[in-house]
Amino acid sequence: MLGEPLNPSDARRLIREIIQSGSVTFSGHAQQELDKDDLTTADVLNLLRGGIVEPAELERGSWRYRVRTARMCAVVAFRSETELRIVTAWRLKP
Repeated sequence: MLGEPLNPSDARRLIREIIQSGSVTFSGHAQQELDKDDLTTADVLNLLRGGIVEPAELERGSWRYRVRTARMCAVVAFRSETELRIVTAWRLKP
């Protein structure tokens, strides 16, 4: 079981491990936001591989981690040590 909240470096490591060999799912809200901003699930996976992970925030009973680059942001939650849920994602406006 995860000992959350994870520090940003541990969260980043686990995100990368799950992308490599676990399960990544997208919420309905995340998919709507991607469509609205003309983004793909591949865009989000690339963001998660290279983005900066911010400290966890407790939201609606689960720890959520914001991952960002200069152009995009995503919020993720760990369901287990092998499952990651994309809560939402969006393109940052210039």
